[in-house]
Amino acid sequence: MLMNRYEFSASAFRSSKSICQYTVSWKRLKEIITKEADVPQQEVDGALRELTQYVKAIVGSEASFETIESSAAFIFDLLKSVSIVGKKETTRLRQVFGPFPASAASNACSLINKIVSWLPENTLDSLGNQDRQEADGEASMTEFGKNIKFQGLRRGQTFEEDVLSSDSDDEDRRELDLKYIASPKKPIAPKKESPNKDSFDSSWLQREVAQYFPGEETYLGMSKEDLCSTIFDVLTASNSDEQLQNDLFELLGFDRFELIQSLIQNKQKIIEGALTQPEGNKQTRAKADGGNRPPVTRPNYGCQVTVQTENERQMMKMMRREEKKEKRKNEEGEEDVGFLFDPVYLRAQREAALRAPQPMFSGGRGNYAPREKYPFVFDSMEEARQSSAFIGGVKMVLPDSFINKSTKLAEEVRIPHTEAQATNVGNQRIKIEDLDEIAQLAFKNTKALNRIQSVVFDAAYKTNENLLICAPTGAGKTNIAMLTILHEMKQHISQGVIKKDEFKIVYVAPMKALAAEMVRNFGGRLEPLGISVKELTGDMKLSKSEIIKTQMLVTTPEKWDVVTRKSTGDVALTQLVKLLIIDEVHLLHDDRGSVIESLVARTIRQVESSQSMIRILGLSATLPNYIDVARFLHVNPYVGLYFFDGRFRPVPLGQTFVGIKATSKVQFLQDMHTVCYDKVLEQVRQGYQVMVFVHARNDTVRTAMVLRDLAKNNGEMGFFTPEQSAQYGQAEKSTLKSRNKQLKELFPDGFGIHHAGMLRQDRNLVERYFAAGHIKCLVCTATLAWGVNLPAHAVIIKGTEIYDSKKGAFVDLGILDVMQIFGRAGRPQFDKFGHGTIITAHEKLSHYLSLMTRQNPIESQYINSLTDNLNAEIALGTVTNIEEAVKWLSYTYLYVRMRCNPLAYGITYNTLETDPMLEQHRRDLIVDAGRKLDKAQMVRFDERTGYFASTDLGRIASHFYIKYDTVEVINEHLKQIMTEADVFAVVSKAQEFDQIKVRDDELEELDGIHHDICVMQVPGGSENTYGKVNILLQAYISRHGMDAFSLVSDQAYVAQNAGRIIRALFEVALKKGWPVMAGRLLNLCKTIDKRLWGFENPLRQFPLLTNEILNKLEAKKMTVDRLKEMDPKEIGHMVHHPRMGGVIKRCVNQIPLLDLEASIQPITRTVLRVRLNIQPEFKWDDKVHGATAESFWIWVEDPDNNHIYHSEYFLLHKKQVLSGEAQQLVFTIPIFEPLPSQYYVRAVSDRWLGSQSSCAISFQHLILPERHPPHTELLDLTPLPKSAYDDPALEALYKFSHFNPIQTQIFHVLYHTDTNVLLGAPTGSGKTVAAEMAIFRVFREYPKAKAVYIAPLKALVRERMEDWKVRIEQKLGKKVVELTGDVTPDMRAVANADLIVTTPEKWDGVSRSWQTRSYVKAVALLVIDEIHLLGDDRGPVLEVIVSRTNFISSHTEKPVRVVGLSTALANARDLADWLGIKQMGLYNFRPSVRPVPLEVHIHGFPGQHYCPRMATMNKPTFQSIKTHSPEKPVLVFVSSRRQTRLTALDLIAFLAAEDNPKQWLHMEEMEVSGVLRLINKPGQHSCYDMGQIAGDP
Repeated sequence: MLMNRYEFSASAFRSSKSICQYTVSWKRLKEIITKEADVPQQEVDGALRELTQYVKAIVGSEASFETIESSAAFIFDLLKSVSIVGKKETTRLRQVFGPFPASAASNACSLINKIVSWLPENTLDSLGNQDRQEADGEASMTEFGKNIKFQGLRRGQTFEEDVLSSDSDDEDRRELDLKYIASPKKPIAPKKESPNKDSFDSSWLQREVAQYFPGEETYLGMSKEDLCSTIFDVLTASNSDEQLQNDLFELLGFDRFELIQSLIQNKQKIIEGALTQPEGNKQTRAKADGGNRPPVTRPNYGCQVTVQTENERQMMKMMRREEKKEKRKNEEGEEDVGFLFDPVYLRAQREAALRAPQPMFSGGRGNYAPREKYPFVFDSMEEARQSSAFIGGVKMVLPDSFINKSTKLAEEVRIPHTEAQATNVGNQRIKIEDLDEIAQLAFKNTKALNRIQSVVFDAAYKTNENLLICAPTGAGKTNIAMLTILHEMKQHISQGVIKKDEFKIVYVAPMKALAAEMVRNFGGRLEPLGISVKELTGDMKLSKSEIIKTQMLVTTPEKWDVVTRKSTGDVALTQLVKLLIIDEVHLLHDDRGSVIESLVARTIRQVESSQSMIRILGLSATLPNYIDVARFLHVNPYVGLYFFDGRFRPVPLGQTFVGIKATSKVQFLQDMHTVCYDKVLEQVRQGYQVMVFVHARNDTVRTAMVLRDLAKNNGEMGFFTPEQSAQYGQAEKSTLKSRNKQLKELFPDGFGIHHAGMLRQDRNLVERYFAAGHIKCLVCTATLAWGVNLPAHAVIIKGTEIYDSKKGAFVDLGILDVMQIFGRAGRPQFDKFGHGTIITAHEKLSHYLSLMTRQNPIESQYINSLTDNLNAEIALGTVTNIEEAVKWLSYTYLYVRMRCNPLAYGITYNTLETDPMLEQHRRDLIVDAGRKLDKAQMVRFDERTGYFASTDLGRIASHFYIKYDTVEVINEHLKQIMTEADVFAVVSKAQEFDQIKVRDDELEELDGIHHDICVMQVPGGSENTYGKVNILLQAYISRHGMDAFSLVSDQAYVAQNAGRIIRALFEVALKKGWPVMAGRLLNLCKTIDKRLWGFENPLRQFPLLTNEILNKLEAKKMTVDRLKEMDPKEIGHMVHHPRMGGVIKRCVNQIPLLDLEASIQPITRTVLRVRLNIQPEFKWDDKVHGATAESFWIWVEDPDNNHIYHSEYFLLHKKQVLSGEAQQLVFTIPIFEPLPSQYYVRAVSDRWLGSQSSCAISFQHLILPERHPPHTELLDLTPLPKSAYDDPALEALYKFSHFNPIQTQIFHVLYHTDTNVLLGAPTGSGKTVAAEMAIFRVFREYPKAKAVYIAPLKALVRERMEDWKVRIEQKLGKKVVELTGDVTPDMRAVANADLIVTTPEKWDGVSRSWQTRSYVKAVALLVIDEIHLLGDDRGPVLEVIVSRTNFISSHTEKPVRVVGLSTALANARDLADWLGIKQMGLYNFRPSVRPVPLEVHIHGFPGQHYCPRMATMNKPTFQSIKTHSPEKPVLVFVSSRRQTRLTALDLIAFLAAEDNPKQWLHMEEMEVSGVLRLINKPGQHSCYDMGQIAGDP
């Protein structure tokens, strides 16, 4: 029988109102006491606050605020008439709360007596009467749709009969059938008239609807009666006012705002009026429910709005109209006018339309069409989906074998375990002995794979396909991951050796505890193969060398996201990843799901852009929309999609869901204990062991004690007491040795406790004796489910509220935890089935039922973090414009779900019809996010061109995981000068802490910490969220322990995030160049890391020094510098502990300090080169400093302007410290005139407080270079024709007719004079022709003399030789000789040569023997090309050549002309003076003087490491080519031979992702293949094929 929300609402409403409460509410109690007490208000408030603290001690610090208040009211009621806590009161308290501190109860009793004494006698009487109707914590109206009773109406029973029936204690079994059976019409039994509820009944609803829908039918295609019924369903089913408002707007439209407002305001009265309406109105309601309709052949619509296509809507409209006309004709005998439609035919058409397969994203009722069948999807529920009930739009809720039992105490839904059905799937088990040697090593303790693993084996172990495995917990998904790992390893075996440096495998686990378990599992199994498995999480950091040595990394989503976000340093790591395994993919639905979406989208884009293979394996519990997830993971559903339902669980699981009905928190606690005990006893009676999971450490003891007491009181201890045996006797002796008092007390009765706060040896004892069967009932926390594989037949989750510090509130236990805990139910070796029980509040029952029976499709959470993720991609360089961003969004799960379920993401079906790929919607999302980022200065977004460019702030936010909202706070509040208190105030306002709430029960403790512990001012005090965050942060640094459970959790969350945010602020200050703030923020980072204030002694960083010693040092104000000057004996006597003197001295010498010495050299009047010598001044100890390096921040600051001119991160390695060798840093800084007095160089340790060194750079004796004369102006001259040579032979050498402007201006000096010339001009301005002018003058004026041309590189020499051999030797008849290291002609050829082309080194060697070599003396002209290389390493050779030439000239008394060719120079005058050039021969043109104008774009890239930095430049290079020269040839210069190939391959990869991959190839395919045959290097074939040439000198 199908369940309808409308029918359930009445019984759920009755049950919630029927429970009688036993005490007045705490709120009411406070009001009475405050009003009637005859003492000052302040004293009353203090007493009530004190009472809640005592109550918290009794209830448990982990309890929620509502529970504590409710318990306070209960305890007040219990103790108000007694003077001491007697046996009766103790028993009652123990029954409700379990064991409690006696002192807390006594203090509470005394305080209550004191409060009672303040009140008049009659007040006490009024509190004591028994007519207590007001329930603590009870809502005025229970929300409908939450307290659903999972039962259907009996055949023939009407809704009214069900309303009148009351809950019974008898077990009421209901079976769910998939066929819809409509209730037959029955006369409605008369009912006694109930009082009118302000006329808000179904008649009122009909009148209102008629007013807004005046026609016979509404625009929705349904009658007014149907619309009233649907509105009532919506009113009773919505979870919140916000959801209700959205549902009503969707149903009625925005133009009926007043009607919606009226419905929301009067929702409660409408529901109550409809449930208790007078007899007259009953008929109307019945009619609205369809009482007067023809027999119903399809289910009514529930609260879900059914989406119809236009054709379907018109069809339904015509069908209803025809039915009404038929009805009127029958009743009134009127003749029907108009077109005749056959309703039966129309209905048949409708059913056929629904069943027909539709396009995947048609926007119609596609969800109800039968799904395509895939070969490896084994889903028993899929057949049920094809039934008419499902197609009609009613959601199937539970399997047909469920049992429902409802009592006044609780409602229970039991889903029996499904027997493993006979199926042929996986019967052919894969035996391990049949596999290869590698697999046998990894599966050495396994004989054969199980059914699921055998089915997946071929795809996992023999292909590279992406896979999605959906299977129940405990089905062996880990072994499937192992198969894919082994397959990946096999691809990197060469000659029997695994090439470990060729691949990386990343396993993403959702929790750190699970990551640690996976490391143990995989690490142990892969060790024989020599594969290293390491954990990389927030707790476990790996150095770069460790990562290189590791083949498999087990990490969390957030950590891997951070690693892949950083474009510098980790590029090599991400490029080596060949297999990405994502465990628990169904977490996409969770808040953290957006991180998984980012990872997958980034990985798939990397695959497509780099054309490299990265295999993705998704592991998941059973989830409803597995096809969507498969599409998101790019899984081929015919090959890689595997879905196994509950039948494949190794041990079938029965599930019980219990919803406690009590609304009072105290009653709820008591009822939960009762139900929990009943469930434990039920299992123990049958001889099974039980695990009871609770959510706080203290609660383990409390629950175990309560369960034991209940067993004793009921005389049922015999079921729990262990069997006496020798093994038990030994176990009891071992337990008695434990120091855990509660464990010793509980063990003999068959109970045990287990939580992370226990000692490791005690936990081992409990685990061992539970496995041995000595403990029947183990009460534990969820850490046992995650960290230890210890199954039991039955598991019980007692309560589902846990405190989430991220949200600052108690939240529902997540589906991941529930499934992990349920995965512990059933022992494969012993049990045929297992059982899992959830005990929760009644309103949460439907929530957990839908989660555990996979009712709700998992949706994307990406939209909430779209802005931050877009910033991360822009900072990474993978998104540079809107088109790329739109494409990037198409890789996300958000895109998949937006197309499947557009309404959930605010997209109308109209939009989907017109834009099926949602291009415009994605563009709108990106533009909106881009505007936000631009406003926050995180990116630069040009809407006109659509380009994104990352800023320093955006990169920092991405690397440190800072949210966009927090960056806005930073922009608003961060200033150049701030105190530490100001910084804490800014950090406290970060968006990361917005969810933290301030609770009344915490105020007293927070105020106490504020006044006693906080060392800095707290703006806002403890009443505000940011004030609370500030207090918690200061308390954390001061190492102050918290009493309240919620404060402990909040403090850990605050400390974890505050350190990260302040690190980001430090980087921001460094980039902005604020030295004071940078130093202050770096100290605060270390303050939080070390939990040590800056004013405390730095020696507190050494744990071996006691507090007593440290206090003495602080009392005597002993600084580290003073202690350095003292010897150990002096220190020992000073602290009155001679032996400690040496220890203190050793610690002082271990604080990392540096000795800095700076020397400066001016390069120009505005640029200064600094050489910084760094000498370590401390002793290295591996226990203190680690085994690798100490990190420092070094910056140069100008104290007058408060600005940093240079900063860098410096690593001092262990071997450098041990050797004592000085390190040298060289960098340049700007300098301004007038000269400042001094700059400071500071070196501050990145992790040690008190480690700071500095040295001053003084400019007092600095002599700056002289001011350089201005550049030579290019004169506006008429271009000189080549006929100016006045020699036809010379003129014939040139193809052009006129010289360019520079050549025109220098022609006279070069060709008609012998003056030395220095020509500085930009590249490409014709300097070679200028050299030829001087050479031709020698040929003309001094025919017997020689000219020497010196080029800096052999390649340039060869280039000149190829040109001049033709033009000068062949055409002019002059002899040209090459003189290099590669070519050495005989001396006769050199002696006969007219022009010698050589390199500096070769001419230096030849000219050294000038006295014996006549051809050296015969040189009349020396042309030095690229003379600016004087400032380079080869400069001394050029200096020697010029000096020797001048020396030879003075001896032979034959002048030698020197012509220097250079680029534009800054100090051309100095060089000209050295060359002996007067004003006439100096031509130094501006760099901008070019024959062809040049546009320059300079793009700087952060990062110290060469390879990652070069890799990040490739994408911008590709974009620049596309932007600036899409059609014409492009030259890309890189700095090494290896990089030519790497850059070319990256550019090919980017081209491959384009629509036209061969857009750069401008020749026919046949020509290309001809060229390729001539190329010997196979690596270059792909380059030529795509229109590129990768080459090096």
